[in-house]
Amino acid sequence: MSLLGSVRNLLLALCLMLVLGFLYYSAGKLHMHGWGQEAQYDRLGFLLKLDSRISTELNYKNGNITEGGCRKGFASAQMTEIFPKFSKPAPMFLDNTYKRWMKLKDFVPPFGIKGQGTVAAKEAVIQKILGITKHYTLTSYLDSLSCKRCIIMGNGGIVANKSLGSRIDDYDVVIRLNEAPVKGFEKDVGAKTTLRITYPEGAIQKPARYEKDSLFVFAGFKPQDFKWLKYIVYKEKVSPSDGFWKSVATVVPKEPKEIRILNPYFIREAAFTFIGLPVNNGMMGRGNIPTLGTVAITMALHNCDEVAVAGFGYDMNAPNAPLHYYENVKMSAIKESWTHNIGKEKEFLRKLVKGQVITDLTAGI
Repeated sequence: MSLLGSVRNLLLALCLMLVLGFLYYSAGKLHMHGWGQEAQYDRLGFLLKLDSRISTELNYKNGNITEGGCRKGFASAQMTEIFPKFSKPAPMFLDNTYKRWMKLKDFVPPFGIKGQGTVAAKEAVIQKILGITKHYTLTSYLDSLSCKRCIIMGNGGIVANKSLGSRIDDYDVVIRLNEAPVKGFEKDVGAKTTLRITYPEGAIQKPARYEKDSLFVFAGFKPQDFKWLKYIVYKEKVSPSDGFWKSVATVVPKEPKEIRILNPYFIREAAFTFIGLPVNNGMMGRGNIPTLGTVAITMALHNCDEVAVAGFGYDMNAPNAPLHYYENVKMSAIKESWTHNIGKEKEFLRKLVKGQVITDLTAGI
């Protein structure tokens, strides 16, 4: 073979490799772009054109539902419409199978439970907690419902003077966050509390303020948070300043059977899958922790048939508006958060509202 022929064959081989490389690189994008077509999905996998239309299948399924009726499977079906990667099965709370579920053991808090069970099982912090709480679901009545309507109550001042209390209480599951009060605000926020989700620094510190008929749901963001919960359920002495950024509750007037551990999967899914926050090697870092409200919504998408919110949204163009419905602090008091990215969270929540995945009763999102 001549030198010219060898060079020609080499060039042909290089061209073939380049073509194959280009096709390989492009293959993963073809389902989103198509040849010469406009992209259908954003970088996270959400539908770009959220025109709020319900698919023909959903219309058929829910067409005969009367106003006020519960649309079974609606939230998860609509979520799948705008985010095809959505996978519904994800239990609300940790149980004794947690080590085998969704890589929880591969991530440290708040995205998993790594480091919480490194000693013998009977000595592990979470195992000790689960061993005394012994309940890993909602109440027997709520578990028996074939269709559940849930509402997550945000703490925003936007809910004030809206007189939504009776409408909020009509939901099967009313989820409240941290220490937001109910007494004295029933007209606007309702009187019913099914779940109160919180972490040590956010928990109500006055025992008299806890609702009698609600579940205390713990969200762990730091390793010491789980130790705090162990002290609480075993009624041991709590040091209110042991590694916490502010004082914490030393007593929670709930029996162990009324206490649950929120599945950390929802914190991870909200942060990395839905909002697109920095993964930071699975560690807590600047701007990669979702707010508890968004985590609660994520949990509800997996476990409720219909999902609504109220009291969500900050209007930075109204600096004199009330920040929270229960105090006189103004919107201008908001400072840049080290842990949260409010802008990106708002983008995610707007997708859910525009895609009719959730209903925003106060139109603040």
